[in-house]
Amino acid sequence: MSKRDFYEVLGCQKGADEGALKSAYRKLAMQFHPDRNPGNAEAESKFKDINEAYDTLKDPQKRAAYDRFGHAAFENGGGRGPGGFGPEFTSSMSDIFEDIFGDFMGGGRRNGGGGAARMRGSDLRYNLEIDLEESFEGSTVEIDVPSLASCDTCEGSGAKPGTGTHTCRQCNGHGKVRAAQGFFTIERTCPVCQGRGQMMDQPCTDCGGQGRRQQNRKLSVDIPQGIEDGTRIRLANEGEAGLRGGPPGDLYIFVSIRPHQLFQRDGADLYARVPISMTTAALGGEFEVPTLDATRAKVKVPTGTQPGQRVRLKGKGMPVLRSKDVGDLYVQLDIETPQNLSKRQRELLEEFARLETAETSPNSGGFFDKLKKMFEA
Repeated sequence: MSKRDFYEVLGCQKGADEGALKSAYRKLAMQFHPDRNPGNAEAESKFKDINEAYDTLKDPQKRAAYDRFGHAAFENGGGRGPGGFGPEFTSSMSDIFEDIFGDFMGGGRRNGGGGAARMRGSDLRYNLEIDLEESFEGSTVEIDVPSLASCDTCEGSGAKPGTGTHTCRQCNGHGKVRAAQGFFTIERTCPVCQGRGQMMDQPCTDCGGQGRRQQNRKLSVDIPQGIEDGTRIRLANEGEAGLRGGPPGDLYIFVSIRPHQLFQRDGADLYARVPISMTTAALGGEFEVPTLDATRAKVKVPTGTQPGQRVRLKGKGMPVLRSKDVGDLYVQLDIETPQNLSKRQRELLEEFARLETAETSPNSGGFFDKLKKMFEA
C-alpha cells in the first residue's frame, strides 16, 4: 500500500511555510495522541503518520529531497524502529511537548532560531520585617535587592556590541544532535551551542555572554493597611533578569511583623495585658492606654473586677486588609497583689480580713464551705 503524501497527511499546501506546518502538526498530534485515544488502533496509526510527515517537512534538507523525489528519497534507510516509532517520533514529540509545556517548565523555550536561547529569569524571594505600626497605618518601604540585572553593555543580548551570530556547525542550527545506539536513535541537546542552534561571534566582555550582571537594585514596596504576618506580595518582572534577553522573573516579598512591646495581634483584634492594683479592682476606677492611632483610650474598671477580666474597646484594633472594617482592642486586667507592706498597711489589711464575709469574697467563701462539708462527711 502506497504512502499518503506528507502534505496531504498534515492538511497543508506544498508551499506552506514553517509556521503553517507546525500549527497543523500540533492540532493533529493533539487530536490523535494515543493518550487521548486509548485502544484506538486507527488513531495510533494516524499519529505515527503525522509524526513521520512533520519530521520530514520541518527539516529544510529533508523537505527539499521529498519535494523532488517523494517517498523514494527515504527508502532503504528511512524505516521505523521496533514498535513502529522511529527517530522522527522522538524529534516531533520533543517539539510538541516544548510548545505545549515549555511555559510551565521555567520559561526555558528557545526563541526559534533568532540567535541565542532566551530563558526566563528565576523568581526571587525577599524577607521584609516591619513594625506593627507600619501594618496599622500602611507605608512605603525602600528595599535593596541583590539580583542579576540585564547587562547595559550588550543590552541583554550577550553578544559583544557590533558583532553577530553564526549557525552552530555541530548541529547545523537545530540545537540537537542524534546518535544511533543499536535499534534506537538518541536525541540530546547539542553540547557545543547548548541547544541554542546559534553561536555568538564574540561574547560580551562585561557579562561573559550571559546578557546579565550581578547588581543591587532599590525598589519601593507599598505596604497596605492591615497587612498580616506571613503575607506574600508579588512584584511582577522584578526578579532575576532572563538569560540573553529573556523575560525577567518575579519578586516575592514575604512580610513578617516584629513583636510589639504592648500589643499582641489576632487577626484584626489587638490584645493588651494591664496590671491594676487590688484596691482599683475592688473599688473600681479608670486609666488610659495608648493606641496605634496615636491617641489614648480610657479604660473603665468595674467595681469588683476579677483577675483576667477583659474590657473591650470597640474599633481600636487593626484595620482589615482591603476593607473599611476595623477590629477591637481587648484589655486584660491583671490584678496585682500588694507587696512590701508597711506596718499600717498590714494592720488595715488584717482588720479588713476580720471583717471579710462570704458576700465580699463569694467564690473563695463558697469553695472553702464545700471543703469543710467534705471533711465533716
